[in-house]
Amino acid sequence: MKLDGVELLRVQMPLRTPFRTSFGTQTVREALLVRVETPDGEGWGECVAMADPLYSSEYVEGAAHALRTYLVPALLEADGVSAHRVAPLLAPFKGHRMAKAAVEMAVLDAELRAQGVSFGAALGATRDTVPCGVSVGIMDSVPQLLDAVGDYLAQGYARIKLKIEPGWDVEPVRAVRERFGEEVLLQVDANTAYTLADIPRLRRLDPFDLLLIEQPLDEEDVRGHAELARHLSTPVCLDESIVSARSAADAIALGACRIVNIKPGRVGGYLEARRVHDVCAAHGVPVWCGGMLETGLGRAANVALAALPGFTLPGDTSASDRYYRTDITEPFVLDAGHLPVPSGPGLGVVPVPEALAEVTTQTAWIGA
Repeated sequence: MKLDGVELLRVQMPLRTPFRTSFGTQTVREALLVRVETPDGEGWGECVAMADPLYSSEYVEGAAHALRTYLVPALLEADGVSAHRVAPLLAPFKGHRMAKAAVEMAVLDAELRAQGVSFGAALGATRDTVPCGVSVGIMDSVPQLLDAVGDYLAQGYARIKLKIEPGWDVEPVRAVRERFGEEVLLQVDANTAYTLADIPRLRRLDPFDLLLIEQPLDEEDVRGHAELARHLSTPVCLDESIVSARSAADAIALGACRIVNIKPGRVGGYLEARRVHDVCAAHGVPVWCGGMLETGLGRAANVALAALPGFTLPGDTSASDRYYRTDITEPFVLDAGHLPVPSGPGLGVVPVPEALAEVTTQTAWIGA
């Protein structure tokens, strides 16, 4: 199909509560949305880059510049565009996976809407609902953490993930285990906050029967993760280190991980995310879907991805009200710890015009 043009929308969505990780605290989610227009309709995408280059080298302003200056013009100049052609067309431009993922998502949404096919069906979903976990940020105190975890469990979340960093790790995990018991599915996420010198401390997490420890070391230190894995009984899961199906295969071959967190934006799009899933499935490595505080657009696509057969662990596909009082789409509501996989064409959701207008701070149109 031929693209008529692309609109970039900057939005700012206040979080219900501050969300703190080892690399910073967020109170507002500044996001970049992509809307493509075609002769047959439109499609929506979402860039998961953060406002600052803390989680990865990408950030919102940089992604917007890359889209405006290089990526979108390349697609507009092409004779025809399909979702599967986006990555090859944009391959000459190095990096910028999150920006590329956003525009690929929008093209795929437009393509599937025109065909009357859902995201889930196109990706290979095998379930109508997916179990949902929740990510709990670093708190000011253990009692505050216990109150938050208790509230999420009462809401029905199927798994709890605790953000950790040096000095906020063993004691919070112990407190959650002691308060809520061994039956709670519990995992931790370090967001690269540790080094191999912390092996003795990280081994102190082994007695708590965690599902996994996520990305304890620097994203480029795959060999270090392989060394760490030899010292822990807790399975090591990689997040930031996995940027493609190839990097997933390499990490598995090195013994650097027993579980993989798949974030479509981080790997360059939902089509590459499916390839990561397939590589992991071929090696018997379970995967789960990570979250980046997405709006309802990204949430819809993530829920569809999480319905693939290799996603055997609950992901960070939380309900809309986990982060936002008002989403830009109709909200995703938790039901017995699960979210429904949208069945409508494309993403199966669209922005609510009034809700989108309320949080939009800037728009830019790039015409053919």
